[in-house]
Amino acid sequence: MDAAMESAVGPHFSGLRLDSRRLSSSSSLPTSPSAASTGCSNGSGNHAPAKVNGFAPPSPAAEEGSKQPFVIGVSGGTASGKTTVCDMIIQQLHDHRVVLVNQDSFYRGLTEEESDRVQDYNFDHPDAFDTEQLLECMGQLKSGQSVNIPIYDFKNHRRCSESFRKVNASDVIILEGILVFHDQRVRDLMDMKIFVDTDADIRLARRIRRDTVERGRDVISVLEQYGRFVKPAFDDFVLPSKKYADVIIPRGGDNHVAIDLIVQHIRTKLGQHDLCKIYPNVYVVHTTFQIRGMHTLIRDRDIATPDFVFYSDRLIRLVVEHGLGHLPFTEKQIVTPTGSTYMGVDFCKKLCGVSIVRSGESMENALRACCKGIKIGKILIHRVGDNGQQLIYHKLPLDIAERHVLLMDPVLGTGNSANQAIELLITKGVPEERIMFLNLISAPEGVHCVCKRFPRLKIVTSEIETGLNEEYRVIPGLGEYGDRYFGTD
Repeated sequence: MDAAMESAVGPHFSGLRLDSRRLSSSSSLPTSPSAASTGCSNGSGNHAPAKVNGFAPPSPAAEEGSKQPFVIGVSGGTASGKTTVCDMIIQQLHDHRVVLVNQDSFYRGLTEEESDRVQDYNFDHPDAFDTEQLLECMGQLKSGQSVNIPIYDFKNHRRCSESFRKVNASDVIILEGILVFHDQRVRDLMDMKIFVDTDADIRLARRIRRDTVERGRDVISVLEQYGRFVKPAFDDFVLPSKKYADVIIPRGGDNHVAIDLIVQHIRTKLGQHDLCKIYPNVYVVHTTFQIRGMHTLIRDRDIATPDFVFYSDRLIRLVVEHGLGHLPFTEKQIVTPTGSTYMGVDFCKKLCGVSIVRSGESMENALRACCKGIKIGKILIHRVGDNGQQLIYHKLPLDIAERHVLLMDPVLGTGNSANQAIELLITKGVPEERIMFLNLISAPEGVHCVCKRFPRLKIVTSEIETGLNEEYRVIPGLGEYGDRYFGTD
C-alpha cells in the first residue's frame, strides 16, 4: 500500500502551505498603488437520489466582485523546463482564463556604460530585475485590473520603449522565473509555489541551445557566462529558494504524472476558492499532496475494503480535528512540570456529535478518538416516493439544546438530507450557529443549498467536488460510501 501511495502522489512535496486567508476570508486585497511611476497600466451522496431543492446561486456580478485570481509561482534553475511546465498547465486549464507573467520581462535595461561591458554584467543576480515594478503589476492583476507588461530585448539588453504586452485580469496567474521565490513580498502573492528540479548538465545543454539559437550568442560566451555568473547565482540564490516550494517537480516537463496532479489540485482549489469567498463559514482542510494521495486511493473503485476504511478514517480524523479548531475556546493558565506558567486554552466542554445514519456512523470513531466520552446521537432519514424525504428515526442527547453539535455525514450531495437533519436540530432548540456540519467531500450544489438556508451554520470538508450529474450523484465522488465503508456493496 505504501507503493500505491507513492504512485498516487507522484511529485516530491513539502506540504502545500496554501494561504487560508485567501480561501476563507471574504475581504479582498487592497488596490495597489498607482502604476504611473512604473509604467504599468491599468443530502449526502449515499442516500437515494432526490431532486435538488431550488436555490439561486449568487449572480455573476456578485461573485466577480469577491473573486481573486489563483496565483502560481514557478521557479527553478536556468533552462530547467519552467516554461514547458507552465505551458502544460495552461493547456490543461483551457476552460479557465490563465495568463503567464515572465520575470524575464522585468529585467532592468542596461545603461550605456553597462552595455559596453555587458560581458561583466550578472543577469542572474536579484538586482538585475526591477522587482518593484513586478510587484506593482502583480498587485494590479490581483485586484482585477489589466496591465501592460514590458517587453525585454535580449539581444540589445534593453526594454522596447514603445512596446508592451497587455495582460488582462484572469482566473489564474502564473508567475515564472529563476528568482520569483527570492523576495518574500513576491512569495506572499502566491497561492501555490512550484520548483522545477532538473539535472545541471541537462540545464546547461538547454541553455547553450537557447542562447545561441534564440538570442544570437556564441557558444564560448554562453559557457563563460555560465561559469562566472549563472552557476554561482544558482548556488547562492535559486537553490536556497527551493525550500519555499510547496511542490517540487523532478524532470520538469517530462514528469506528466506530477503536472496532472498539480492541474487537478488547481481545479479543486479554484472551486473551493469561489465557494469560500461566497460563504465565509465554509472551511476546507488545508490541502497537501498527502491528502490528495489519500483521496486518490479512496476514490479508486478497485481499492480493497480494508484499505478504503483505513484511508477514509485518516481523512475523517483530519476533518474532525479541523472542525474542532473552529469551536470556541477559553483561556487557561497552567503550571508546567518545570514550574513555569503556560497560558493556553481550555476545550469546549458542552459538545456532542450527531451522525446521519448510516454513512455518518463511519465518522463516529474519529470523533470519539478526539473527544473522550463524547455523547453521540443519530438521525435516520429515508426517502419516501418521489416527492422528497421523510425523517423516520432520531435519538439525541436530552440536553442537546445546551451543546455545540457536530453533525456528521461523509458526503454532502444535494443538501436535502442535511437540511432536514439541521431543521430537526433547530426544532430541538440547538441554535443554528452552534451546528457544524462535517463531511469528507461536498458538492457545490449542496453547499449552496445548505448555506443559503442556514447561513450561520459552519461546514467543514476536505474537498469541494466538481458537482452533481444528471442522476444527482456527486462527481467525481466516492460512490455509495456507506456500502463501501461497511463492506455491503
